[in-house]
Amino acid sequence: MAQLSTVARPYAKAAFEYASAHQALEDWAGMLDSVAQAVGNDDLRRQVLGNPRLTSAQKVDLLVEICGDAVNDELRNFLFQVGQKGRLAALPAIAEQFALLKAQQEKRMDVDIVSAYPLDDAQQQTLASALAKRLNREISITTQVDSSLLGGVVLRAGDTVIDGSVRGRLNRLHEALSA
Repeated sequence: MAQLSTVARPYAKAAFEYASAHQALEDWAGMLDSVAQAVGNDDLRRQVLGNPRLTSAQKVDLLVEICGDAVNDELRNFLFQVGQKGRLAALPAIAEQFALLKAQQEKRMDVDIVSAYPLDDAQQQTLASALAKRLNREISITTQVDSSLLGGVVLRAGDTVIDGSVRGRLNRLHEALSA
């Protein structure tokens, strides 16, 4: 997966710079998401992208045809560039990297919170405001429940993971005592 994100990064950056220069970030984000969803389909990946009989231009044409109105001429040109390098399978990672760049520019961050018990609205709001203050960004929270944590929460914000769970603390204590 690290290789795919490494491959995707320059394409996402190029798409982001183009979309930003043309004040079309929202449009490009939507188009890239549509194309990424299409490429994420196993049948399309196997029958189109994995078909050695099709040229890269034919693969892009089929992809554009499948996505229909979700693709404009600029994105079509971008897809041809990606296709010429044989990187169409990286489109989901490109869309993900693009979304990260967009969120970074907008000073917005998605945070996943995994807790041992369901969090009520007040607890979520408290966590969101504390994170917004610490990270200097607008925070969007998604929550999950994992009873194996025993207590506490695990926060994932981009590359940052804060493990404040009882299970995490017990694991760190075990490692310290085992060393």
